[in-house]
Amino acid sequence: MCGFRLLKIMGSSCTNLTVRGYQKMSCDTINPHVVKLQYAVRGPIVLRALELEREISQHQYPSKLTNIFKLEDVSLHARMFLLLKIHGVYSQSTGVEVVREDVAQYIEQRDQLSANPQNIFLSNGASEAVKSILQLISTGEDGSKRSGIMVPIPQYPLYSATNAEYNAYQIDYYLDESNGWDLSIEQLEEALKKCNDKCIPRALVVINPGNPTGQLLSKDTITNVLNFAYKHNLVVLADEVYQHNIYSPDTGFISFKRALYDIGGRISNELQLASFMSCSKGYMGECGLRGGYCELVNFPEDVQQQLYKSLSARLCSSLLGQLTMDVVVNPPKPHEPSYNSFMKEKSSVLEELKQKAELTTKSLNSLQGFSCNPITGAMYAFPRIDLPKKAIEIAKVMITIVEILFVLFYRITILPSIEEMKLVMDYLKEFHTSFLTKYS
Repeated sequence: MCGFRLLKIMGSSCTNLTVRGYQKMSCDTINPHVVKLQYAVRGPIVLRALELEREISQHQYPSKLTNIFKLEDVSLHARMFLLLKIHGVYSQSTGVEVVREDVAQYIEQRDQLSANPQNIFLSNGASEAVKSILQLISTGEDGSKRSGIMVPIPQYPLYSATNAEYNAYQIDYYLDESNGWDLSIEQLEEALKKCNDKCIPRALVVINPGNPTGQLLSKDTITNVLNFAYKHNLVVLADEVYQHNIYSPDTGFISFKRALYDIGGRISNELQLASFMSCSKGYMGECGLRGGYCELVNFPEDVQQQLYKSLSARLCSSLLGQLTMDVVVNPPKPHEPSYNSFMKEKSSVLEELKQKAELTTKSLNSLQGFSCNPITGAMYAFPRIDLPKKAIEIAKVMITIVEILFVLFYRITILPSIEEMKLVMDYLKEFHTSFLTKYS
């Protein structure tokens, strides 16, 4: 039976999936160009070989590892990868299996829910994983038959750029600035109504914690979003790459997966969710190494097979990025020698980010005409600037847009050191004061 499933992976035929109520994405509705894709170099024979290798390794590797268990934990982690001979070679297209197992364990510990490594694939940063899912969701059609992707505004440009690349229609929904950039179901409904004759709505993107808005969604908001998506047959794309960057004293990070399972009933077993994580953010900040993962929830097996077939055409993500992702999801444990030094560094990084978030919010709100919501997550402030009337009039005379002369909103990062952030705030105050003097 296992072999039969593997032999189906690279084929273009798919089983039909009929579900009452919420209509799951199936091979009849995903991008037809993905279904037609063939990549024989990583076809069923190679996949079967990987399956056999996995079965054999369960009996061979434990005895080989016995002699190195006495090494310091950091060396053990590195030597484990060396022993498994996964450096300097291609991995499986979905990523090194032991890394995916560690990712699954990380998710289980975070959410107190089971996670299957077979539902996880590794990628060159979360961005590539997002693009893979958006490509899969695309209808491959034009005009009113294009796939519609709901994207938050303000948004991270990855989504608008990818929608354009895959000829998808972007359905903008606006975050509520007056309510800490929260997500309003009324706004989602309104945005969906406006696009009825322009596209086929397929997915809802949610960034939590927010980029560029720096907000953290509550569990109630997440639950409402999931119910909305279920009602309208939307796949949820949860961009959760800033899940370690939480500065709110009142609440911690709650994943979309955890919230989905807490709802219970049919929605927990039917709503399709793709969640994304990266080694580029958090306390690691290893953005240049390009490590990320995606976990699929409630995706039919045949749809996953089509996705993995598409991934195989790219061979695999960077091995260095994969191993870095493993370091993020499998950090030193309390009983290990490096735990204390690791926790000291991690806590220091996150505490300093929290201090800079508070400093930035306070400094921006002290400037005339500036209004900035508290930074409760991620790494950014997103202040509003009320422009003097004279500045707007001059911009009109110059036959340009106001944003070229001065912006209405802009994103500012809190990554520099505290000393540097204080200087930045001083320089900003000096410039803004002179700007107001000139244009008021």
